[in-house]
Amino acid sequence: MEITLLNWLLALSPLLLVILLMLGFKWGGIKAGALVYLYTILLGVVFFGANLEIISYSIIQSILLSLDVLYIIWTALFLYNLVSDAGAIIIIGKKITAFSDDRVIQTLLISWLLVSFLQGVGGFGVPIAITAPILVGIGYSPVSAVVMAAIGHSWAVNFGNFASAFQSLIAVTGVSGNILAPYAAILLGFAAFPCGAIVAYLGGGWNGLKRGLPALIILSVVMGFIQYLLATSGVWTISATVATLIGLTCMYGISRLPIYRSKNSLKTGAPSSSEFESKSPITLVFAILPYTLLILLSLVLIVIPQAKLLFSRVEIVLQFPEMTTSLGWTIPASVGRKINIFGHPGAVIFYATLISYIIYRKKQFLTAQAHKSIINSVIKSATNASLGIVAMVGLATIMNNSGMTNLIAQGFSKSISREFYPTIAPVIGMLGAFITGSNNNSNVLFGILQMDTAELLGLSMPLILAAQTAGGSIGSVMSPAKVIVGCSTVDLTNNESPVLRKILIFNTITLLVVIILVSLMANIY
Repeated sequence: MEITLLNWLLALSPLLLVILLMLGFKWGGIKAGALVYLYTILLGVVFFGANLEIISYSIIQSILLSLDVLYIIWTALFLYNLVSDAGAIIIIGKKITAFSDDRVIQTLLISWLLVSFLQGVGGFGVPIAITAPILVGIGYSPVSAVVMAAIGHSWAVNFGNFASAFQSLIAVTGVSGNILAPYAAILLGFAAFPCGAIVAYLGGGWNGLKRGLPALIILSVVMGFIQYLLATSGVWTISATVATLIGLTCMYGISRLPIYRSKNSLKTGAPSSSEFESKSPITLVFAILPYTLLILLSLVLIVIPQAKLLFSRVEIVLQFPEMTTSLGWTIPASVGRKINIFGHPGAVIFYATLISYIIYRKKQFLTAQAHKSIINSVIKSATNASLGIVAMVGLATIMNNSGMTNLIAQGFSKSISREFYPTIAPVIGMLGAFITGSNNNSNVLFGILQMDTAELLGLSMPLILAAQTAGGSIGSVMSPAKVIVGCSTVDLTNNESPVLRKILIFNTITLLVVIILVSLMANIY
């Protein structure tokens, strides 16, 4: 497909329209997503040669992709409403404030370390959906909670969730992970610091950032080094998980430093202990039981191959044929998104929730009718969020299958000089993840393009591919689809625009850090 300024702008227009409607006009995800979805279908047919077959299969593909996401949303909402009805959120908040009365430590613990650890063992939207309610429980507004949880874990996306995004980059490019890992680990290791620094600032302003610097420096170095060490040793599937687990352990010692135990601890906005008083008899052990089970069950599927094989036997799989638009863009034949019924992250959340419900009922932490209020709350929250997700995933699929997404990236790559391209490579990765909601999808879409461009321009191919996946890691938490997931558990459904605005503004800082690093490294390698 020939690239002209007109068709490049047309390809970019659905993305610009989503941003305009959600940020400029403050539309919710459902309304904006539905309108842009219809607009994208019309655009694909009229200007990009998409026929009825392509549109039909795109709709089926988007439904399959949406189910993959909705599996997590619905089960995460069940988990949240379960612990909320049992009074567990209140107890967790009380114990976190008891762990340290310093607001900065509390903030970093939840919205930088815990959320990153959950990204290591979870997947699409799980970290935000689980940690945002906890942040609300210790006094943050729902908007701040989602923003901090999203930004705090963006550095861990690439090597998180079994390093699925990194594995996709290896698979699509054919480049050894041993070659790519050092570059990706360096970029994302350095990205950990701005992620934590932004969280500290959002939680406590400039004073919070200043007080958090010792913890930020120590933990960034520790986690970045551990992730690099494991990733370059060939065990990248658990590098982010182990790095953040060690970070969580180190936080205990850091919280005992004199600066965080002084009488001048920053407590602005922290609820008093009286606000955490609850009539619920639940103890901390039982309060964190669902999360403990979630982590343990997730780790079982990572480290025990037999368990992973057992739970992966039943999958929803659809085969899609090769299709070509009238303008010559070809979509290769492929197996659509596989949904692992019993081994899916959503299934793991369901197991943890079901076991916890049985134990909570036996211990009388829940009434006999609690399940009714839990189900009603889930349906109320999840229905609107689900519609928004379907619309956003649908327009992303149409853009991909009609050649719009690839055209956007090619326009960038062919109009940028060799000296400047390293600054654009992370942006392409970010745009791919922003559009599709997934670093994994971004790497599949643009991995080959980035590799070919690097070779044509005489740039370091492993560095450019690392920039692609690092940009995708950061961009994935900025996507409207993932923002909708995060908002769904803190009663912000259809009010996502202030969250998206803040994430776009602050997470751009992390992207700039990666861009600067890539530019510097391009002059070395």
